Amino acid sequence: MMIFGKLSLEVKVAIATAVVLFSMFISRTFLTENVDKVTRAKLFRFQFLLFINCLMLLGSLYIWKKTVVTLCRASGPASYLTGCWKCTVLLFLAFAHLSYFTLLYLVSEEPYIFSLIAYTCLGSYVIALFFLFIFGCIDQCYRLLTRRAGKTLTAAAGTSKCANKKVILAIGITVALTCVGLLNAARPPAVVRVEIPVHKLPASFNNLKLVLLADIHLGATVGKSKLAMIVRMVNDLQPDIVVIAGDLTDSPVASLGTATEPLRQLRPRLGTYFITGNHEYYTADVSNWFSHLRALNIQSLHNSNAKISLSRDSDEWLCLAGVDDLEARLLRYSGHGMDLEKALAGCSPDRAIVLLAHQPLAAKKALQARPDISLVLSERRNTPNKVTKLDLNS
Repeated sequence: MMIFGKLSLEVKVAIATAVVLFSMFISRTFLTENVDKVTRAKLFRFQFLLFINCLMLLGSLYIWKKTVVTLCRASGPASYLTGCWKCTVLLFLAFAHLSYFTLLYLVSEEPYIFSLIAYTCLGSYVIALFFLFIFGCIDQCYRLLTRRAGKTLTAAAGTSKCANKKVILAIGITVALTCVGLLNAARPPAVVRVEIPVHKLPASFNNLKLVLLADIHLGATVGKSKLAMIVRMVNDLQPDIVVIAGDLTDSPVASLGTATEPLRQLRPRLGTYFITGNHEYYTADVSNWFSHLRALNIQSLHNSNAKISLSRDSDEWLCLAGVDDLEARLLRYSGHGMDLEKALAGCSPDRAIVLLAHQPLAAKKALQARPDISLVLSERRNTPNKVTKLDLNS
């Protein structure tokens, strides 16, 4: 215990993070079948929030050290301005940490102002941490070189001033990129049109229109009005098929049931299909999401497939398959995990196979295991704030 007390705050936080991660592993291994579904979901969400915030605390300590301790030391004696700066940074970090809690406790049809501010701070937090770390590494390398070269204390003082300038530069870049991000988020989604030749696609399917959506992240920052706008854009494209390749939501069904209502207005000729992304598993509410989407006329491909044909009596069809997200197994989510063999059961290698996989790594694994897959669609094809229209040709 005495040894633990002598450790630095950063090391203590790192140990706490490891303990939380270990508790997540233990509970998901041994408690999954022993507690009821509601209790299990609440426990998983609490552990996830605790783990994320412990991890973020390490970053927050680093940001505080660089932006407050270093800069205030360089500015001389404490003053009103330094006090205001400390309060500003502390408030910024607090909002960033609270962002994940809004996913569970501050979600409704439309985003709350508090949630939008919190997630803006979270985005700025990530940018600031990245550039402070990069500039810090550059500074440490420069100091190492000056020591080896036997530079004087004057040179070392100059290096310290240069380090302060880098911190200010990192803050400036963070502010600039945050403003760019906010402007981009305020714009309507862009429509990207792509023509793709698909091997073994029946001639009758030529010019099949497929619209790919991914990473909508309905929840704390995206509400019903934004989703309704996306649905209108999709319907204007007159698609034959709509696929949602994961990360549709960040919160449980109970919080977002009414916000998803615009999805009922999707009008593809041959159906709408959904696969899970990692964020669906973070909600610990996947089964309820499957049931809810079914009520909205959306078919979930849970390591399964659907045979798409232009008419009931046609013998020409393509196999549309979907796999669970890779992180389902990592999170030890019972009954879930990428199972390509199960997803492609009944899909003939002589027919065109289109596979939905949320992560590009899953797409790579699928193609290595089954080279006969004609096309794999994943989230990277559809970057955030974009609607992708694919024209499939034989």
